[in-house]
Formats: sequence, C-alpha cells, structure tokens
Amino acid sequence: MRELIDRLEAERTLPPGDFVRLLTGFDRQLCDYLFEKSRRAARERFGNRVYIRGLIEFTNHCKCDCLYCGIRRSNQKARRYRLTLPEILSCCENGYALGFRTFVLQGGEDPYFTDERLCEIVRQMKRSWPDCAVTLSVGEKTERSYHLLREAGADRYLLRHETADPEHFARLHPPTQTLTSRMACLNALKQLGFQTGAGFMVGSPWQTPETLAADLRFLHDFDPQMVGIGPFIPHADTPFKDFPTGGLELTLFLLGLVRLMLPDVLLPATTALATIALDGRERGILAGANVVMPNLSPTGVREKYTLYNGKLCTGDEAAESRARLQAKMESIGYTLTAERGDYRRLNSPKS
Repeated sequence: MRELIDRLEAERTLPPGDFVRLLTGFDRQLCDYLFEKSRRAARERFGNRVYIRGLIEFTNHCKCDCLYCGIRRSNQKARRYRLTLPEILSCCENGYALGFRTFVLQGGEDPYFTDERLCEIVRQMKRSWPDCAVTLSVGEKTERSYHLLREAGADRYLLRHETADPEHFARLHPPTQTLTSRMACLNALKQLGFQTGAGFMVGSPWQTPETLAADLRFLHDFDPQMVGIGPFIPHADTPFKDFPTGGLELTLFLLGLVRLMLPDVLLPATTALATIALDGRERGILAGANVVMPNLSPTGVREKYTLYNGKLCTGDEAAESRARLQAKMESIGYTLTAERGDYRRLNSPKS
C-alpha cells in the first residue's frame, strides 16, 4: 500500500480503483507513512504557519432542504436569525483587532440577502479593511450574482460539492437540487477569478469508498484553491438523525491524501473535526491541513447556527480565545499567522 502513497505523491492522482484500495485498506502504520509525507508537503510550502479565518455566520435562514442540515427549510425547531450590517461590521472590527486578515461570511441560502444587500456588505468590509480578504459561503447563485459579488470585492468562495456521484447527491438532497447545478456554480466561480473551494462530508449516508474515490478524482480534475473536508455529524431534527457520525481516522486520512494530491491547496482543519475529537483540529494540522476558522459571530447566535449536533461554538472555537488556540498550535510545533494567506501555486499540477 505504501507504493500507492508514493505514486500519489509523484503523480498527484491515482486510478479510482487504487483510491478504493487505500480507503478500504489503510491502518495506523499507513496513516503514519502518509502523514509524514503530507505534513512535509505542507511544511515545504507554508512552513509552520497556520492561517486563521474569522468565521461570521450571518444568517441561518435557508430556502434549501438538504436532508443532513440542521438549518434546512423544513426544520421548524430552528431558531432563525439574521445579522444586520452594523453587527457584521462589528464582528470584523473585533476580528481585525485580534489579528484576523480574512473574514468568511457563511450563511444559508437566504433570499433576504439579495445581490444588492450582499454586495453592499462586501463593499463595506473591503472599504473598512482593504488589507483583508473576504470569503463568501452562501450557496448556489446565478453566474450574474457571482459576477456582481466579485465586482464588489469578494476574493474567495466556498461551495462544497458534497459528492461527485450524481446518485449519491440525489440521496442527500431534494429533487430541486442537482449535482449538475452545483458543478455549474463551481465552474462559474472559477472562471470569474474567485479563489474557489470545493469539498465534501466524510461518512455521509450511503457514502462508499467508490463515491469517495470519485470525490478525489473530481478534486484533482477541478484543481480548487481550497478544499473543505469534515466528518458528517447528524442533527437531531433532520431525516438523517439516526445515521452514525463520520470517522475521525478516515477524515484525517483523506486530508493527507488531498494534501499530497493538491500540495498548494488551502486546507482547513474544520470545526466538525474539532467537534468529534478534542484534539481533532491539531490532528488535522498534523495530517497536512494549514487553515483554522475560529468563530467571530456574536456569542448570542453561535449556538443557533447548528448544522449538526454538538457543534463546537464556545471555548477554543471562539475567536476571543485566540491565545489558547495559539498555545495549542505551538504545542504541536506550529504558529498562527496574521497573513491573508492567499492561494499561491508553487508547482505546476501533474496530470
């Protein structure tokens, strides 16, 4: 199996069958072998620096009905909220003082936030903090909407593809949502010049090694600037409430594979990873991740943005505890950096 890891490092991709072999046959020794390589690949590009992104969860209203998501339209128990423009700017002001130079506006697909309103938010953020990057994560929109947001100053856009298998996608979403539409959005974002992020949940219902292999092949072909990978965690008020949580070890293994496949990619150790394991964030960094995203949202709304059960929304997840997060990174030989952390390709992709 080590020869497959060596081939991935050299060639940046594998045939689907070889990915399946890795995903079904890895053990502790193979993980250690992979992580040594993936950690070295990250260190060669980023040193011991870990980029911090200030996450602002500005609305939990959503018109979509994804079967796994706690803020889905049909969840009548969700306590809905929207942040005002002054509240969003206050989050940025606090974050800037703490050393954040990227702000991530994340929310449900909320019709209230029209193109005009979203563009005004982005313009105000860029006007007030011109040295900062603005990342958006607000779902599927038209190409014109993406164009307007890019013109307003948005730098990056996160849109998880969730799964590269159309049948699997259909089992996770209502019929109104399609993988074809999701992929069209990702392609439009890239063509418009956004630093574009894709990604998927690990352990989502009906996921198989074959669907994960398709995800990895898609990521290689699409060549995103960011990849978000985290474990599936069920929410009690969704149709998937009784499905098991995705595995920590498999999530870490996939992070390592993605780092070898896309050495320059910006790769977060996600909140979901830190939710299922106290040291999940640190282990993610040691597997090859190089980004963390503490929460800048007002404390009064953090627990309302519940995409899944048990979401980490206090303590070390809070941006106010940046010093504790710094201490955790230092304990494994890394340090948080105040740089924007834009994507830079140091090597040409291999086919």
